[in-house]
Amino acid sequence: MNIKFFNSISKEIENFKPLSNECITMYVCGPTVYERPHIGNARSTVVYDVLYRILIENFGKEKIKYVRNITDVDDKINKAATEQKISIQNLTSKIITSFNDDLRTLNCLEPNIEPKATEHIPEIITMISKLMENGNAYLVNEHVYFDVSSFADYGKLARKNLEDLVAGSRIDVSDNKKSPEDFVLWKPSKKDDDPSSTFASPWGEGRPGWHIECSAMSTKYLGTNFDIHGGGVDLIFPHHTNEIAQSCSCYKGSSYAKYWIHNGFLTVDGEKMSKSLGNFFTIKDLLDKNIHGETIRYVYLSTHYRKPLNWTEKGLIDAKKSLDSFYRIIEKHDANIKETELDSEIKKSLNNDMNIPAALSLMHEIAREYNKNTNSITKSELAAKLLKAGQVLGLLTVSPTLWFQEGSDVKIDSLIEKRKKAKADKNWVEADKIRKLLQEQDITLEDHPDGSTTWRKN
Repeated sequence: MNIKFFNSISKEIENFKPLSNECITMYVCGPTVYERPHIGNARSTVVYDVLYRILIENFGKEKIKYVRNITDVDDKINKAATEQKISIQNLTSKIITSFNDDLRTLNCLEPNIEPKATEHIPEIITMISKLMENGNAYLVNEHVYFDVSSFADYGKLARKNLEDLVAGSRIDVSDNKKSPEDFVLWKPSKKDDDPSSTFASPWGEGRPGWHIECSAMSTKYLGTNFDIHGGGVDLIFPHHTNEIAQSCSCYKGSSYAKYWIHNGFLTVDGEKMSKSLGNFFTIKDLLDKNIHGETIRYVYLSTHYRKPLNWTEKGLIDAKKSLDSFYRIIEKHDANIKETELDSEIKKSLNNDMNIPAALSLMHEIAREYNKNTNSITKSELAAKLLKAGQVLGLLTVSPTLWFQEGSDVKIDSLIEKRKKAKADKNWVEADKIRKLLQEQDITLEDHPDGSTTWRKN
């Protein structure tokens, strides 16, 4: 097998050669659980879910060790809990449940291990202590900082020198630091902090910095050297840069992660997502509008993972149409589809730096070939190919009957078809009658330039 990935640390597409073919190791930065995940957060999770599936397809599930953490101690969590007048545990447990509920609707597989930062305080303290012993960290006023000048390769991942990194980023200002670029490993608790967010340490009551949490959890479960580290492109600096510095400094001879994979940003209608712009929404917001989880997932997969994804209403409409066309084929063979191997060209695309859009294009080619073919045996084989490809991508996972009931109520579709025929016959009275009938059921119809019609509940 020949798998290639773009490695952010070398800035080149490299052949994937795992440290061991018996256990492929992957760590992905998970959510900071202070609010329900928005559509930008979910893109990253879906990208690495597909990566996990690709590794399973190539090596077998039993050989993959996938860790995705949960950050459940953080200043943002404290602030949100205070504003909602609830405990830290009440907030984080509620958000973790919501996060996992959302991921299930998006067909994301569970990681092998999902560690929480609060359950790894001893490992974090041990790591900080080692960094202090090694001369890479220092204590000032109950704060422990990493001394960036002690790590020669700082900034290698971001491919910038230290001055450029600091100039282009938000760096915490503090009189405690020796240098502005030094980052916190441990901070003291504040008087108004929830007691459950503070922990005992050799340096006093407090809590860890964000960066050290991921280093401690990744090395505990995957070792000081592992294969893949993933996350959003926004994490390259400072988070992943700092992870490398503290991990390699703590464990002499460690290179930490071998391959660094980062997904691109998400915008909405060409603009950065922002609550002030009114274009900020969550997965639950979409689900509440009767948009199926697979439709949302398809939108994420339609753009190459390294490129920016522009979220639009049209993208959702096109995703729904594509899935409908696939499900109509599966529906004709649902009970009799045999298991088959993944199509070689689709596998080649997925193994080539996760070129998922190319794989989707090949699925459409299979669908077109199916619709042109008249041989029943060949059609059955094509349907099986389509289903297998969908399953590797986390699509086509429900029964067609359920899909069409959940995704586009059969009765509504039937009325839309009748209206379409009425319009073709120039029976405008009948067409208008059907539209009004649907409006009475709080259904709004949207006619599109290509002649198709979609609907949504108000």
